[in-house]
Amino acid sequence: MGWKIKPSSRLAPMAATKDPRPCSIADTLAVVGEKYSLLVLREVCLGNGRFDQLVRNTGAPRDILSARLRRLVEAGILTKRLYSERPQRFEYRPTQAGLELEPVLMTLKEWGDRHLRKGADLPMAVEHSCGSELVPVVTCGACGDPVRHEDLTARPQAPGWTLTGPTAA
Repeated sequence: MGWKIKPSSRLAPMAATKDPRPCSIADTLAVVGEKYSLLVLREVCLGNGRFDQLVRNTGAPRDILSARLRRLVEAGILTKRLYSERPQRFEYRPTQAGLELEPVLMTLKEWGDRHLRKGADLPMAVEHSCGSELVPVVTCGACGDPVRHEDLTARPQAPGWTLTGPTAA
């Protein structure tokens, strides 16, 4: 099942911006947004941190997987640990920063179950320690209410930026 995005004839292509909006989402995607990176993290969080397991379970080509692992280790999301001297082999484990991405993975899984698979033939269930199947909900840390689009107000903090884009120079 693949998604195909059809370009709208009503929208003219926009020129690439030399200096796009400063954004923590973009910064995060620069680290974990490459193809296979989140799948590697999924597998490592499931306890499958050995290279051959990662190749098998993600479908990543070996050279691409090596590059993704190196990047995730450099970013402090995974650690690399020697488990065999001869031949020299390593396994990967999530750091605290990596474990903090696990709720993001669970939210992506839930979205995919609901919108792409529509509840049929779900490939994996995740059980919470309470014994129930996990259904992740993003809540406000201050009041505990679920996060809903209509309750959010963005306030740009980057100098020279408004909600609609850069301010005039």
